[in-house]
Parts: sequence; structure tokens; C-alpha cells
Amino acid sequence: MARQVPGLIFFKKLKYFEMKRLFYVLLVIMTATEASAQQFNLLIGTYTSGGKSEGIYSYRFTAAKDSFSYVRQGVTKISDPSFLSVSPDARFVYAVTEQDDAKSAVSAFRFDKHDGTLAFVNRQRTEGAAPCFVTSDRQNVMTANYGGGSISLFGIEENGQLSPLKQQIQHTGKSIDAKKRQESAHVHMVQLSPDKKFLICTDLGEDHIYIYNYDKSAARPLSIKSVVRTTAGTGPRHFTFSPNGKFAYLVHEFNGSISAFRYRNGELSLLQQITTIPAGFKGNVDAADIHISPDGKFLYETNRGDANTISVFAVGTDGRLSFVQRIPTKGKGPRNFAIDPTGNYVLVAHQYTNNIVIFKRDKTTGRLSDTKSQIKVGSPVCLVFTPVR
Repeated sequence: MARQVPGLIFFKKLKYFEMKRLFYVLLVIMTATEASAQQFNLLIGTYTSGGKSEGIYSYRFTAAKDSFSYVRQGVTKISDPSFLSVSPDARFVYAVTEQDDAKSAVSAFRFDKHDGTLAFVNRQRTEGAAPCFVTSDRQNVMTANYGGGSISLFGIEENGQLSPLKQQIQHTGKSIDAKKRQESAHVHMVQLSPDKKFLICTDLGEDHIYIYNYDKSAARPLSIKSVVRTTAGTGPRHFTFSPNGKFAYLVHEFNGSISAFRYRNGELSLLQQITTIPAGFKGNVDAADIHISPDGKFLYETNRGDANTISVFAVGTDGRLSFVQRIPTKGKGPRNFAIDPTGNYVLVAHQYTNNIVIFKRDKTTGRLSDTKSQIKVGSPVCLVFTPVR
């Protein structure tokens, strides 16, 4: 007599509706498991002048709580696309060409978020040397021209095409340390405020933060509102806003300090200044990038130079920072980094060692740990995540 398998006996005794219910339970479990892994496009801006990169790289990044994967989708050839901006609807990508005055430009691309490909639309000269940052909304694209010490603004047509130069604002000041590139104005970053009413601009050469009124539909959208003076000789570089829009955090390139501000209606009020380097550190800090976690609870900042570290700070309810962790970034020149949209991973791009190191992020403590995984790309300097659908 053939032996009955216990599992088969169980299923034979199940009534039809019980089996149907079991099927739906299993389906729900499988769907939940698949939903826990989310897919994103990862666009990587690079420097091509060194010969190890061809332009903008596109990857598909899949993230879950305890695992991730990535696959290269393609590369779009363009010279020195150091920084990128994706339109709010993710239909277009704008990339600077960070070169000298004659070749400095910003380019528009149609973006297929399903397969990660870019199609060239048009290009406009920035009329300001070495554009090193770009930001955009539905109406305009704005570049920070480091070498030119200026801001360039372009309109956006319905098909994503850039209009000719619509407005340019020239900074003319300087600060105290000519040896540290403060002999003239050097605009380093431009970013719209959370309420989209103002454009915030850092000028490393002047040690100033400029706040411009922003009227997106005007013939000349930008007009000066106020200027915030930072500590002389520190070199204001990049900044980030808290998710609730109440606070802003600025990193200073030359000394690695962070200024925490309360933000309201185009006004910045200083709350705190805190260092990112350990006591007794000797060498060049060369602070680079700064971002806050999606939940607003932790702040991250990278230092290059002789440091090559990423620091973690807890963000208090009053906006003040407290130190949590500082670790090596496993590469040289961590110029830019990005927190993936799930908040589970931090990807750090190293300009000089041609690698993007992936760290696991503990959402409870904010601390980072090395996953031992890297993406190899020539001179990566900008990381941008976008939705797949």
C-alpha cells in the first residue's frame, strides 16, 4: 500500500473555500514581500576630462530593508556633466557642462524613467564659467557658475527645451583668504526654498548666502531679498533643508563646520555652529556635501582632502545637531552622496578613486555600516535618484 504524504492528506481534507482563502493569504504575503523591494533610477554625473568617464551614467537600483541590487542601464555621452537636476515630473534631466567660459553650458534631455535612457533636447551657454550646480522647477532652470561668480537662469519650453538665457546675476565681492579661492566671487550652489518663493545661493568666494525673491513667471524671476554673512574665511558650500521646511543646514568647505539655521519665509536665523572634524585633526578638510534623512531625524556630511569621512548627526526637535558617528568613506574625494528614497542606504561618490560606496543606514540610530559593495564609475560627482514609474 502506497504511503500517504502528510501534506497531501492535509490539502485533500481542505474544503474548496478554505483552499481559496489560503491561496489569497499566500498571494498577499508574496505581494507584500515584492512591495518591500522598491526600484529607482540612479543617475550619475561625472567628470569626463580625466578620461575614465564618458558622461551621465544610468543605473537601476532596487532597495529593500536588508538587501539591494543594481544594474547599469546605459551612458549618455556629454562633457563634464558634474551636476544634474531632474524635473518635478521626472520627464526631463538638466546637466551642466563644467568647463571654461567658452564651453560652459547647460543641456536638456528627455528622460525615459522606465528604462533610464536620456535623449538630447538642446543646450544653452551659461555665459558664466564652470557651472558646478543646477536646479530646476517646471518653469525655469538655474545654474551656479563657480568660475564666473554668477547665476544663470533659463526658461523651460513645453517639450523641456531650454530657452535662451533669460536672466543672469553677477556677484562681484571677495573675502579674506585669496589663497583659498576667495579672491573673487564663486557661486557654489543654488536651490529653491521649500515654499518655492525664494532662491538660496551660496557664494564660497564672498562668504555670503544670498536670498533672492523668486517669481517663476516673471520676465526676470530673481530679485535680491537679503544677504547673510557667514564667518569670514570658511567658504560656504552646500546646504540642505529639513523635510518640514523649518530648518536649513550649511556646510563650510574650508573648515568643515556646519551652520544650523531656523528658516521662515525667506529668513535664516542662526541656531548653532558645530564641527565635523575630530579634535587634533591636522590637514585639509575640504568639506563637500550635506543631506538630511527622509524622516528628518539625521543629518549626514562628507569631508574630502585629508579626511575622506562621512559624519552623522542627530537632529533635535529644535533643529540643533548632536554628534553620532564619523567613519571613513572607503575612497578618496567623497564629493557628493545620496540617501536612497527608502532611507535604507547611503551611496557616496568618490571623484578620485572612481567608486561609489554603498553604506547601510540604521533608521533608528542613524549610524552607517559598510555593505562591502561598490559601483565602479569614472570620476563620479553627483548622484540623483528618480522614480521608475
